[in-house]
Amino acid sequence: MRSPLAFVAFFVVFSALVAAVHVYLDRRLVQPLPTERARRVGRRVVWVSGLGLPIGMFAASALPRSLSAITGPLTFGWMGLIVLALFLSLGSEPLRVGRWAYERFAAKAPDPGRRAFFEQGIAGGVGFASLGIGGYGLVEARTPQIVRVTVKLKRLPAALSGFRLAQLSDVHIGPLLDGAWLEDVVRRVNAESPDLVAITGGLVDGRVADLSKHVAPIARLASKHGTFFVTGNHEYYSGADDWIAELGRIGVRVLRNERVAIGDGADGFDLAGVDDFKAHHFGGGHGADLARALAGRDEARELVLLAHQPKEALRAVKHNVGLQLSGHTHGGQIWPFGLFVKLDQPFVAGLDTLGELQVYTSRGTGYWGPPVRVAAPPEITIVTLERA
Repeated sequence: MRSPLAFVAFFVVFSALVAAVHVYLDRRLVQPLPTERARRVGRRVVWVSGLGLPIGMFAASALPRSLSAITGPLTFGWMGLIVLALFLSLGSEPLRVGRWAYERFAAKAPDPGRRAFFEQGIAGGVGFASLGIGGYGLVEARTPQIVRVTVKLKRLPAALSGFRLAQLSDVHIGPLLDGAWLEDVVRRVNAESPDLVAITGGLVDGRVADLSKHVAPIARLASKHGTFFVTGNHEYYSGADDWIAELGRIGVRVLRNERVAIGDGADGFDLAGVDDFKAHHFGGGHGADLARALAGRDEARELVLLAHQPKEALRAVKHNVGLQLSGHTHGGQIWPFGLFVKLDQPFVAGLDTLGELQVYTSRGTGYWGPPVRVAAPPEITIVTLERA
């Protein structure tokens, strides 16, 4: 586990960032309001929000699910509106630059009344757009699409051409998503009759004691070769060792820097899985070790790697891996956040290549934080392997 000092440092930095966002939104959305009374109410909302979001966010992870199921939707739902308002407000800045340029180069004296009307129009537009997009994103976030992908692999045996693998990632069962929602995901996966199910981390946001009954539907995933799992960063925030034991108890094979054979003898391929890219920070023997997972392998056999973070590909490309399945990015979850994800990860969503390595990055099946997705719909991925 991370030290209390690291947690405090993160909380302080996060709180400062939230405060800065609210100062900006106060200036752009509250100050233009037409009356002093409206501005006074708006400021109270902004500052209660600025103080409450960090507290509510961490309370949602600390409280039992019976309580976080109430506080979580309020906290994270409001967070979604704040995020949308921030992005839309930032997107409106070119309009202000245009107005400033017009006033400057048209050599006209600024009209305070017209400027106030202009700012009120932008603020109103941002407010209504945030609510509208938020409503759309709320529905989008809870309805994963079935995404079908075909990947051609040179070393795949002809007998396994057409092998179908279902990938779930970033399910995030916790304060907002529960067992009833997961039951429907499991039903939809089973309807596809996959040969194998892979869960590439991010399954939970909470302790086994609170969430075991909500994760239980995972045991009902049905496939010829079974269900495999690798840890993601959120498992380490939630007690990874306990979850590894719990998943094993309900029949899920957890791959911790190890490899298994799929198929019969020469007519098969290898499936490997590694701990999360940053698992070493949490001690206890955790940490991605691809060399260990691949030790002694027959490089004539095709190999599919499960790794939560796409950046594991920077190591996998050196080990003759055919395909890596990852998640973590959520595809950005709320556009244009994917542009910032690109600063940390080499891939954000979909099928990419790095040298001879192919990497599929799932946008995730659930969501984290705001219960909203915009231009990054959730997915249940059906990967069909074919011989190249």
